[in-house]
Order: sequence, then structure tokens, then C-alpha cells
Amino acid sequence: MSKAPPGPAEHNVHAELIAGLRAPSPYISPKFLYDSLGSKLFEAICELPEYYPTRTEAEIFRHHGEQIAQACGTGATLVDLGAANCAKAAKLFPLLRPTQYVAVDISSEFVQGAVAQLRHRFKGVDMQAVGQDFSAGFALPDTVGAHRRLFFYPGSSIGNFRPDEAVDFLTRLRAQCDADGGLLIGIDLIKDPAVLADAYDDALGVTAAFNLNILRHVSRLIGANFDVSGWRHRSFYNAQRQRVEMHLEARENVSVRWQGGMRYFVRGQSIHTENSHKYTLSMITNMLERTGWRLEHVWTDPKEWFALAYARPAQHFAAGAR
Repeated sequence: MSKAPPGPAEHNVHAELIAGLRAPSPYISPKFLYDSLGSKLFEAICELPEYYPTRTEAEIFRHHGEQIAQACGTGATLVDLGAANCAKAAKLFPLLRPTQYVAVDISSEFVQGAVAQLRHRFKGVDMQAVGQDFSAGFALPDTVGAHRRLFFYPGSSIGNFRPDEAVDFLTRLRAQCDADGGLLIGIDLIKDPAVLADAYDDALGVTAAFNLNILRHVSRLIGANFDVSGWRHRSFYNAQRQRVEMHLEARENVSVRWQGGMRYFVRGQSIHTENSHKYTLSMITNMLERTGWRLEHVWTDPKEWFALAYARPAQHFAAGAR
């Protein structure tokens, strides 16, 4: 049986990946880390002792849950961005009591399975799973309530965007939020580089497996012949740009072929797969103000390693303003 010709979305994915591989400094967008296996590996990363963001954010929710609920209110449409297994949002259900829950994730099959399980636990909440790549554009289906949307973006995923991309993304969220809506967002703070080094290169090698798996995913998407054994995980803190970078470095000279093209990588050459930008509290305030949000509350852990911020739509903001 012959394969059906690719649709427009598949063409876009092919073009995006091939453009990155052919770039002078090759790269793959971090969104491609999250196929089904990648999502499961990231779940494992969140359980590691070195990976402080998950447990630190959870500590903030434990200590400030009532305050967070009071600030955000109840009865909203909870839009969970990058929902994955929906575990973080599920813990908030008793506090926020949403009328509707919308789980958005690039890994469509994974998030649909997570929402299916969640429906059994919270039968009175209308739930939807939306498989969508919201990194470049974002549009919710008409079945999602437009009033009182509370966008929930936990973890440190906003750090995967370059600062200019983060501004564009937050501006797009603001445009889809009415005056009674809000944004609850997790943001990783600047800290000791040694802490960051361990978090992004753990002793068990789970982060390395997570990073290397992107090559398998890309091979499936564009018909490439990446051999994972020929690459190694590398991460480091770029102090000038205030971000952790993840790369995959060629262990030897290698030719990578895909449908319609190829590239030769020399030993030591790397493919850039992820950035994780770190922020200060003043940087967070500035970024929100530039994108049409008004910071209402910010909660941190005692070490100030991580921040959870709640913002409301600012008045007199025109979409697209800077």
C-alpha cells in the first residue's frame, strides 16, 4: 500500500527540520524532544534529585496553595499549556475548581491518554485534549470557553523561548484572554551554575537519553538515518545569554541523509537542541508588562531558585504592542 502524500502541516515540519539541519549552526527545535518516548523520559527527569525545578515548584504550591487559589479564583476555564501527563494541573483542581479543563500539548497521543485517565477522577469537569504545537501560533478550538481563561504554564518551559519569542508568545496569550482571565506561570531563576550543570546532565544519564531521543524522532519525521550511538549529550550554562544550552555532539565524522538531502558533520560538531533561559524577578515583571499583563503576585521558594507568577490582563493594551 502506498503512503499518502504529506499534508500541509507535515510539509511545514519537514521544511522546519531540514532548514535547522542545514543552518550554518545546526539546530533542532526543542519541541521535537516531546514525542511519546520523549514525554515519558521527561517524566523520569522530573523525578531525579538533580532536577530541582519540579520539586521546587511543587514546594511553592504546597506552601502557598491557598494564596494561589485566592489570587486566581475558582470556576475558570483552565488552559494547561504543555500539559504532558496533566499531573500538575490535576493537583490544582481541588483548589481552583475549574469549570472546564483544556490540556494542550504537542504530543497529541500522550496528552489524550492523560486526559482520558483524568476524566475518571474528576467526572464533573468538562475536559478537552488539544494536540497542538503552540510555539509558533496558538488558536484554541471554539469548544473552549472564551470567558475567564486561566492560562497555566508551569515548569520552566517559557525559558525554552528566546526572549523575543517569549514576548511574542505571551502577547498571543494576552490576545486570547478577556479582562477576567489570567496567567499562572512558572519561571526558573538565575542561580549557581553548578546547580544548573547537575540538573541538565544527571548522573543516571536520563537527560542524555532524552536529548538523544530527538534524533530518533527526527529520523521518523523526515526519513533521516541518524545513528544515536554516534552522538553524545552536552550541556552548559551560557552566562552571557543567561541560559542553559543543550547540544548533541558528533563522536566522529558522520554523514546524515534524509529524503532529498544530506549533511556532513565533522567530529565535535554539534546540533543545538534546547535553550533554557533563566530570569530575575525584575526581568519577569518587565516581560509581563511588555506583553499586556500586570503582575499581581509572585511566590518563590526560600532559596529563590524558582518563581511562580500570577498576572492579570492589563487595561488599555493593544495586541501587537511592545
